[in-house]
Amino acid sequence: MKAFVTGGSGFIGAAIVRALLEDGFGVRVLLRPGSDRRNLAGLEVEQWEGDLLQPASLANGMAGCDLLFHAAADYRLWTPEPAAMYAANVDGTRNILAAALESGISRVVYTSSVGTLGNPGDGRPGTEETPVTLADMVGHYKRSKFLAEREAESFLAKGLPLVIVNPSTPVGPGDVKPTPTGKMIVDFLNGRMPAYLETGLNIIDVDDCARGHLLAASRGEIGRKYILGGEDLSMKEILRLLAAASGRPAPKMRLPRLPVLLAAHASEAVARVTGREPLIPVAGVRMAAKKMFFDSSRARAELGLDTGAPAVALQRAVDWFRANGYVSPQES
Repeated sequence: MKAFVTGGSGFIGAAIVRALLEDGFGVRVLLRPGSDRRNLAGLEVEQWEGDLLQPASLANGMAGCDLLFHAAADYRLWTPEPAAMYAANVDGTRNILAAALESGISRVVYTSSVGTLGNPGDGRPGTEETPVTLADMVGHYKRSKFLAEREAESFLAKGLPLVIVNPSTPVGPGDVKPTPTGKMIVDFLNGRMPAYLETGLNIIDVDDCARGHLLAASRGEIGRKYILGGEDLSMKEILRLLAAASGRPAPKMRLPRLPVLLAAHASEAVARVTGREPLIPVAGVRMAAKKMFFDSSRARAELGLDTGAPAVALQRAVDWFRANGYVSPQES
């Protein structure tokens, strides 16, 4: 069997590609011209140049493929051009799923996010069924992914054999950009985190997350959502594990939320003038007001999802960032 993977040079996408190759699948990866292809180095995959916003390039790319893993997304907590993020995440999803329908793909796994799900925020974990609306979405990334998930669901009525997965917070090797969580780890390793804002995240190893995608393709029920999560941890606990993994001290000072939010607004005001990413994105501070805890019991029961310890996932992330030049020599 052959799989077509979007976002295959990215963090989750490349892990999906590796898992597919391990299981003996043929793999074709959609890549834009000029894409960073470091995550694909040495992997025996077909590289198909195209663009989610150019529909003509998509159906041809899927010719001869049985499965589609749509993992591509514009994942940033701040962008100077929100319209481009909505185009990539919403329009791009519509285009690739329309091409999959036209191509007769036998199973589609769409990578959404736990950010699109309802979340009590008080320490109780959210589930696939926790009530949620667009008004609950904080920032352009979450809003665009929420709308993209609605686009994906609309294709079920058209007969597309679609399964949705909602990864929590993946960490591990291959976070080349890096993601906002990866950037937090890099800042920690470089001694740029003198204090922290308390919140909570659900940590999963990126390779376990990728394995969950393959399980969704083979065992998932069409039209159903599955949270791909690991273990819920407070930020204080995450920093303690990072300290153990790196040998660096964890910051002890916990910051109050309001001053940080004011600083984030000031940081974004500067970013709008300079065009550079703000040091503190407002969306990130607002998201931190809720503990992003989630229940992955459905994926464990129905898909057989199995996940390792977050300490191991964070250790793998620390080792990869150090080995790949993200940490200054004096901090290593």
